[in-house]
Amino acid sequence: MSTNAGFVFSNDFLTYRFNEDHPFNHKRVLLTKELLETNDTLKEIDIIPPRMATVEELSLFHDNEYIQTVKRAGSGNLSDDEGSEYGLGTEDTPIFPNMHEASSYLVGGTLTAVDEVLGGKRDHALNLGGGLHHGFQKKASGFCIYNDSAVAIKYIRKKYDLKVLYVDTDAHHGDGVQWAFYDDPNVCTFSIHETGRYLFPGTGNVNERGIKSGHGYSFNLPIDAYTQDESFLDVYETAFREIAAFFQPDVIITQNGADAHCFDPLTHLCGTMHIYDRIPLIAHEIAHQYCNGKWIATGGGGYDMWRVVPRAWAQVWNVMKTGEPAKGIIPKEWIAKWQTESPIDLPLFWHDTDEAIPHIPRKAEITEKNSKLLQNLLKYTKIIK
Repeated sequence: MSTNAGFVFSNDFLTYRFNEDHPFNHKRVLLTKELLETNDTLKEIDIIPPRMATVEELSLFHDNEYIQTVKRAGSGNLSDDEGSEYGLGTEDTPIFPNMHEASSYLVGGTLTAVDEVLGGKRDHALNLGGGLHHGFQKKASGFCIYNDSAVAIKYIRKKYDLKVLYVDTDAHHGDGVQWAFYDDPNVCTFSIHETGRYLFPGTGNVNERGIKSGHGYSFNLPIDAYTQDESFLDVYETAFREIAAFFQPDVIITQNGADAHCFDPLTHLCGTMHIYDRIPLIAHEIAHQYCNGKWIATGGGGYDMWRVVPRAWAQVWNVMKTGEPAKGIIPKEWIAKWQTESPIDLPLFWHDTDEAIPHIPRKAEITEKNSKLLQNLLKYTKIIK
């Protein structure tokens, strides 16, 4: 099944780069794009150039003083003391030249995707440059300067007046987006992530439910460290379907962090490529069930940029474009081009081989804990109904 999908991309995305040693490297987006091109599932006609978000658009969510501070930082006119107040110049989020412009392209990419879908030009749209879900109204955090999803949801509410379901599968809690809409009943947020007992940002407990009129529209599944595919997908798919049935969204935005994989160096989850087949398939199905297919997807985290992220992100596009994930052998042209640069052997197949999957002695215990967590979450949807 071929659908009308759009792939937002520009080489300007690659200018979002902190330093050579930083784990967040947007070369991941280029690697994914070229993998799709060599796999013959991404054509030139599919590619949509992003626009740069304006200050007015950024101000839909971010404080204007913060935006001006980011501008000053990127032009070398911000002291260390001033920067730290805004989360800039930290180990996580160092200052780099023209950071305002680079960040604005990522936000503009997600806004471009929104207009393509909600303007009726495309059924689905993907901006792998986006997904910077830790950004706050007045502060950078966790590699994220501007929060493109929060800006995009504010933009959708203002321009299109639609109910938005935001779904975040990054291993880190989607805190910036959750708090942005914590009191808004027209935006429902759902994040599945590694428990904050062990991992940044330490939030995302199941009892974070929203406040005021937004109470009941925030959902979290803080799954246990070392969770593997079966448990992840069981609790995720069940919760996603229940939440969508409860909320009845007009449009779905998914954040597709690829750091729940067992190879990821910054997290402790133990997924394989199997979850990255299912995650977009479930979103695709639910978007067609409730939203006439209106689905906008972004990238996010993912720090094994050679073996994991290109394959995982490519599957989002493969599902958007063809209705199913790719299988079999990775194109040899892609491997030949990038192997000389990669410090590790590139994967030969779309799916992980058995030897890549770790043995977890606590698997049964972890599965039981996650199942209880799911039941705790589901009782909230029942109460609201």
